[in-house]
Amino acid sequence: MLEKLFWQKNKIMDQQKKNFKLVSNTKTRVILPNILTLVGVCIGLTSIKFALDAKYGLAIIAIVFAAVMDGLDGRIARLIKGTSKVGKELDSLTDVISFGVAPAFIMFFWSLNSLGKFGWLLCLIYVVCVALRLARFNVNSNEEPSWRDNFFEGIPSPAGGVLVLMPLIYSLSGFDFFKLNYDIVVPAFFITISILLISKFPTYSLKKIIVPRTMTIFLLFTIVLYFGLLLIYTFKVMIISGMLYLFFIPISYIHFLKLNKKYIAENNFQDKHEDIL
Repeated sequence: MLEKLFWQKNKIMDQQKKNFKLVSNTKTRVILPNILTLVGVCIGLTSIKFALDAKYGLAIIAIVFAAVMDGLDGRIARLIKGTSKVGKELDSLTDVISFGVAPAFIMFFWSLNSLGKFGWLLCLIYVVCVALRLARFNVNSNEEPSWRDNFFEGIPSPAGGVLVLMPLIYSLSGFDFFKLNYDIVVPAFFITISILLISKFPTYSLKKIIVPRTMTIFLLFTIVLYFGLLLIYTFKVMIISGMLYLFFIPISYIHFLKLNKKYIAENNFQDKHEDIL
């Protein structure tokens, strides 16, 4: 009798563990990530206000915060099982504003306005490319092989939004290795980043990166060190981070080609094996 009661108690506890959710209410689970998304769009719009006041350092920091919020809302939604179609569409709309419209306005107020209509045209092209990149991301099917989940097609919009600000960040960093002609460098960055956004050039997504337990402490230390340096040497660290990201783009392309070649070879082998059988 006691054994039966003990078994039933354990069964109930196991069921409770399975049903456990960080946030129990369904509406709350959906609303929380969307609130973070809306906070992100408010931060993105605020960066434009900073640019209007010629506070370009604060405008850049606002874009970086918006990128952090963009990274958090989706992960939190998946963690608390609060994903929704509305959240997905809202996230894309927010990205267009925070990483398309806002960076374009910031760079126009800082430099591109000196180029007149051509400068404004570059802003329009960049924003359109961000919108197209996000539209393609939303309609992409999930039928790709699992290893492809480790890559984006083109650079993601948050990365594009920060990269297009690199000339401005460089001017604020205090680095003087190169004397840049911003009338040439800024348009070149706008055109290059716009092409990378809508291209199918594979770049690392880091979505399914697996960190061994033995490396957890080292990873935490690295993250704390990075953000510590970012707080102290904000624009210098951002420039170095941006250069490293650009450096890894061709590496990710080479890695993608190797994995794709391996995948094709394995599929061809399986097809031939099935024909023989």
